[in-house]
Amino acid sequence: MKKYSEPNFRSSALISIDTQRDTLDGQPFEIPGTSAALPNMKMVLDAYRDQRMPIVHIVRIYKKDGSNVDLCRKEAVENGMQMLLEGSPGCELASEIFQRPIQLDFDLLLSGKVQEISSHGVVMYKPRWGAFYNTPLDSHLSKLGVDTLVFIGCNFPNCPRTSIYEASERDFKIALVEDAISGLYPKGKEEMWNIGVQVTNARAAKKAVFT
Repeated sequence: MKKYSEPNFRSSALISIDTQRDTLDGQPFEIPGTSAALPNMKMVLDAYRDQRMPIVHIVRIYKKDGSNVDLCRKEAVENGMQMLLEGSPGCELASEIFQRPIQLDFDLLLSGKVQEISSHGVVMYKPRWGAFYNTPLDSHLSKLGVDTLVFIGCNFPNCPRTSIYEASERDFKIALVEDAISGLYPKGKEEMWNIGVQVTNARAAKKAVFT
């Protein structure tokens, strides 16, 4: 069943979902397991950086007035909950996954444009769960000519899972790095296998990038 779905890491882009400071241990929007996964996220990111292969960091940014917040969190943000707020330190990408500090350009990202952070790495803002929804991701990947997407990041049940289904709808080959993502559960792994996603680990993904 792998004839058409087997990932090709050498023609892939790495997609990092919502790995932001507010989601780490002890922070306002703590997602259990995200801090623990950071070393494995960095392992895979470093492999892509070393090979100068494309990386896309997808982030969520909430405006302080709540005007762009999804409905299930809108009231909380309007009432003053501090999570992933525009311009706040907690909205920045987790420093642990980088070799040097990165600062987001919130105005640029909220305008729907791509922020370049290296010759092969970019950041994009997504307004909802899926990384393809009202974002420039599809056109960006088309320009890169990749056929495979490798996913790491934060909170599998929500944004990564949605983004993976969106990628599958667009006929990308897909790999999910199970020890470089938080919130993955057994049934979720089964769901991924059932749609042709290769569930792998950070060391195997690193090796595949160099092969």
